[in-house]
Formats: sequence, structure tokens, C-alpha cells
Amino acid sequence: MKSTQQNFTFSRILILATLIISGEVIFFLPFLLPRIFKPTLLEVFQISNMELGFYFSIYGFVALGSYFIGGPLADRFSPRKLMSAALLLTATGGVFLSTIPPSSAVFWIYGFWGGTTILLFWASLMRTTRLLGGENAQGKAFGILDGGRGLVSALISLGGIYILASFLPAESSEFTLSQKTEAFKNVIWFFTGAVIFTSVLVFFVLGKLEENKEALQRKKVGFKEIYSVMKMPEVWLQALIILCAYSGYRVTDDISLLASDVLNYSDVESAKVGSLALWLRPLAAITAGFTADRFKASSVSLVCFGLMILGGGIMVFNPAEYSTAIIILVVSSTSLGVYAMRGLYFAIMGEAKIPLAVTGTVVGLASVVGYLPDIYMAPLMGYFLDKHEGLALGHQYVFGLLIFFSIIGIAAVLLFRRRVERV
Repeated sequence: MKSTQQNFTFSRILILATLIISGEVIFFLPFLLPRIFKPTLLEVFQISNMELGFYFSIYGFVALGSYFIGGPLADRFSPRKLMSAALLLTATGGVFLSTIPPSSAVFWIYGFWGGTTILLFWASLMRTTRLLGGENAQGKAFGILDGGRGLVSALISLGGIYILASFLPAESSEFTLSQKTEAFKNVIWFFTGAVIFTSVLVFFVLGKLEENKEALQRKKVGFKEIYSVMKMPEVWLQALIILCAYSGYRVTDDISLLASDVLNYSDVESAKVGSLALWLRPLAAITAGFTADRFKASSVSLVCFGLMILGGGIMVFNPAEYSTAIIILVVSSTSLGVYAMRGLYFAIMGEAKIPLAVTGTVVGLASVVGYLPDIYMAPLMGYFLDKHEGLALGHQYVFGLLIFFSIIGIAAVLLFRRRVERV
């Protein structure tokens, strides 16, 4: 007969696996589709990079309020109910998107997703992960979470690429808009089905977490608790670090279009280059997480921003003709830095000794600032890419943004370290 400790360990592994799957699947429709299939999406919906940027902006505006409200909700209510409902609502947007509605309707779908993916989901995910990590394994918990999310994304993207390729002729010159549209509909349905399945998985598996009600440590979070969190300089420095790192993350949305514009790759080939970054994510995030528990999350963050500067510099200052090897080097360096940082965003909370009871509130407040790039990065990138359509110059400007925010990120980390050491 298995011991209680063994059962508890198995339950923790099962819960963490469910958090990993759900934490990535919920963002498949709003983010993975344009990241991996951007050239196809732009053509099927007959939109420009700038218009797609505005879709992300409405998502960001709605998410902004959702972060603020969702944080206290996560400290008070069951993650099982909040997260499963969020996934199911997100899937309804996918069902509508599969009808290939007018671009004006897609704009409102993105606004809807800004609420469904964040309000009921995000802070609950972060709070539950921190709970599983305990006092001494915050880096491991968040690193495994984001690394695992990257693996899920990479695997599912292969399925999406296979579906797209299977419905298209072998030669790109033979593709018609009608063929691309039908193929892309099947990709959308594939992702929507994954979201629905995950909603059911979360509802049943997270019930195991609720059996240990004491561990959840939920409490009534009011204005007093929110105000006390808002007075903590560490929270706002953490928010600035997230903002800089997430700005870099949004640059990775450019990878598949970069391959199409600079290397003249087909839709399927461009999608494969875009998926390359996803395969680096598990390695980067998990390695960063385990290293952070040994050398501090802030120290590893400095290295990550350095890698982002390296990747951006190769793209911006490359004196020779761009080649597949150069683009892969840019993608690899940038992705390693960006995805390693994603595994450290909230592990930094442990370094600042923020109480577990207000984790959801801290996540919500830090995210209000940290995820502002959802509002401004896509339109800004779209402006540069449309102004220099099909040229390397537009992509150089985009990667110049990566360098800019990475430098600010390094300054924010150094200020954070100084503050934490004083306390």
C-alpha cells in the first residue's frame, strides 16, 4: 500500500502537469496561431501587420483591467472553478474564429480573449504554482511550469503545421486563398478542441488540490491588503522587469514573418522556423529555474537580458547578407534569453520574501504593468513591418526594440537586487 507521502507526491506531479498544459493551451488561439502561422493568418483574414497589432492592443486593454481584478479573485476563490471556466469561455472564441468572420469581428474576439484568458485564469495559475513550489523551490516550480508550457506549445504546433501542410499542395506557387482558408479552419478547430479538452482536465484534476484546503491558504483580500502590496517597491520593480522581458517575448512573434520576408520561405517553412523558438523554450526555462534556486533569480535574469541583447545585436548590426545560419543564430540567442526569463518572472517573488497569502494580488498588480506590451508592442512592430514591407530593415527596427528594453531590464534587475539586499 502506498504511503500518504507518496500519494501526495503523485498528486503534486499530476497537478503540476495539469497546470503546465492548461497554462499554455489557454493562449493557443490568441497567441500561438499568429506566432506560428502569421503569414497564413494575415492572408486568410486579409489584414495587415498593423491591424493585427490593434487586435493585440484590444486584448491588452481588456487584460489590463482583468489582471487587477483577477489577482484578488485568485486569493479568494477555487482555482479549479476559475481556470476551467476560463478555458471553456476561451474555446467559444475559437469556435467563432473558425467561421473566418470579418476582420472587425476578429477585433472583438481578441477583446473577449483578453478577459477570458486573464480575469479568471492567470493569477490562479501563478498562485497555485507558487504553492506547489513551497519555500525552497520557487525557481524550479516556475521554471518547470514555463518550460513544460513550451514543450506543450512545441508539440501542438507540430500538429498544427501538419494539418496546414496536409491541406495544401506541395508547391507554394499552387496555393490559392480558398485552399489556405480551408486548411487554416482545420488548424483553428484543432487548437479549439485542445482548449475544450483541457477545461475538462482542469476541472477534475485540480479537485485533488482542493482536498488540502489548508494548503490553499485562501483569505479575504480587501483594500487594506491591496494597499499594503502597492506600497512595496519590490512589486513595482518586479513589474518593470516583467515589462522589459515580455516586450522581448513579443518580438518572437516576428520570427515566422522574418523567415518569410528575409529568406523567402513558404508558409509551411516559415511556420517551422517559428516553431524552432518553441523547442528552445523548455530547455531555457527549466535550466533557468533550477539555476535560480542556486544562484538567485535576479542573477540569472541579468544573463537572460544579455542573451536578448546578443540576439538583437546580431540582427540589427549584421554586416553581411542574411542567411539561414544567421537567422537561426538570432532566433536561438533571443529565444534562450526570452524563454529563460519567462521561467523567472514570478520566481523573483520568493527572493523579495512576499507572503504567499497575497500572491494572487501581487501577481495581479505586477501584471498590470508587466503585460502592458500586449497594448503597445504589436502595433509598434506592425508599423515598422508595414512601412518596410518585405524588407530586412523593418525586422531590424523590431529587434532594435529588443535591445532597448533589455538594457532597461538590466537596470531594473540591479535596482531590485539593491532593494532586496537592504531589507
